[in-house]
Amino acid sequence: MNYELKLNPNKLVAYLGKPCKEFTKTDIINFIVENDIRMVNFMYPAGDGRLKTLNFVINNLAYLDAILTCGERVDGSSLFPFIEAGSSDLYVLPRFSTAFVDPFAEIPTLSMLCSYFNKDGEPLESSPENTLRKACRAFKQVTGMDFQAMGELEYYVIAPDEEMFPATDQKGYHESAPYAKFNEFRTQCMAYIAQAGGQIKYGHSEVGNFTIDGMIYEQNEIEFLPVNAEDAADQLMIAKWIIRNLAYEMGYDITFAPKITAGKAGSGLHVHMRIVKDGQNQMLDGGVLSATARRAIAGMMQLAPSITAFGNTNPTSYFRLVPHQEAPTNICWGDRNRSVLVRVPLGWAAKSDMCKIANPLETESNYDTTQKQTVEMRSPDGSADIYQLIAGLCVACRHGFELENALEIAENTYVNVNIHQKENAEKLNSLAQLPDSCEASADCLEKQRTVFEQYNVFSPAMIDGIIKRLRSYGDKTLRADIGSNQEEMLKLVNKYFHCG
Repeated sequence: MNYELKLNPNKLVAYLGKPCKEFTKTDIINFIVENDIRMVNFMYPAGDGRLKTLNFVINNLAYLDAILTCGERVDGSSLFPFIEAGSSDLYVLPRFSTAFVDPFAEIPTLSMLCSYFNKDGEPLESSPENTLRKACRAFKQVTGMDFQAMGELEYYVIAPDEEMFPATDQKGYHESAPYAKFNEFRTQCMAYIAQAGGQIKYGHSEVGNFTIDGMIYEQNEIEFLPVNAEDAADQLMIAKWIIRNLAYEMGYDITFAPKITAGKAGSGLHVHMRIVKDGQNQMLDGGVLSATARRAIAGMMQLAPSITAFGNTNPTSYFRLVPHQEAPTNICWGDRNRSVLVRVPLGWAAKSDMCKIANPLETESNYDTTQKQTVEMRSPDGSADIYQLIAGLCVACRHGFELENALEIAENTYVNVNIHQKENAEKLNSLAQLPDSCEASADCLEKQRTVFEQYNVFSPAMIDGIIKRLRSYGDKTLRADIGSNQEEMLKLVNKYFHCG
């Protein structure tokens, strides 16, 4: 019995008896016919960071074959700001490996993510998924290794306050019911995400919880497993779509906004990365962080100011990136340190067999824990353009292998203290700071754009568009102007409530 396929929650994998990467058009047609699927949805990310949907009724087998083979036309100027209305037609073609049964559709429906193509039948240069694909290709070309990623998706659930078993303010981390009110909602989201192909690590309630005007705000997190970077972005996109749709069905409101109000935990989108060669994680060497990992970190240290242009894309982002909120403000890295920009999480490097210690009846496990080691970028948040963000991180990690002094940069930016404590003020003052506004992020991207444009990863038109959008907010002094004014903060949050 193939337990791996039997345990897979994706209905197509279980039915077809093969991993999703092996799906063919024939497989998709067979599943549709044999499972009485009546509709097909094409889904694709647009310039606003959300998934768009195109619905097809299956008229007959010939029509089904036509849409799966040829895709369909869409209006690119309505999807992306960089496409002119005078020449706006694009093609969208489904990627069969992303197929899943829509958990919300009353009519049995199969959904698939799509890729964009231009009038000449070539992948659209500035499309989100193609930018990430090019970044991963360049990383492999330069390093000979593969770039993997996974996200920690944080969000707030908002509903009327029941005033029963109240949670302790800002102490919601890993809380259980009945103090945490939305565990069942989160686990149902996780089940649907897994059915759609998401590789989930775990879910839990997070630090943030509070009430405003009779409404309870509870922060939750769903964390994924490391996969190829292109798959990681797809999974996060689908996950956000599922969380919002289930919340809508259940009468909850949801926000991935980076900041809700002054003095309360904001929501990040931390991204973990690892570098793999021939299926083996390269982040450790002899139980300690490898030169490979430190080179990648050095690249992120160099390009951190401009990565905010992809990962922190509206003014509320910069109200999260302040001291004492477990969000980074300075460009540095460290081990198990939540005050830094890039954290090296605890990596199971201990020599003891903890499973046997906890369970004396077990034999020695000899489990290879080196696969678990990642490094975590902590600045991004839920406003991020997910494909641009992961592509930017991929570029930064590649850049570390192109720097002659990468290991020196890594050494000079390493910290092993909480830099926000008074006794470490000297160390704090020696470190470069992250941008404090969208405008400042745009300026940083302008200065460092050539690195992102190398190997034709980010097109100049895409970089120009990002810079133009960030500067349009006019927020250079906004953080200082608002300060801790909760009323003004709420106005700002409401304006960008449904970001990303």
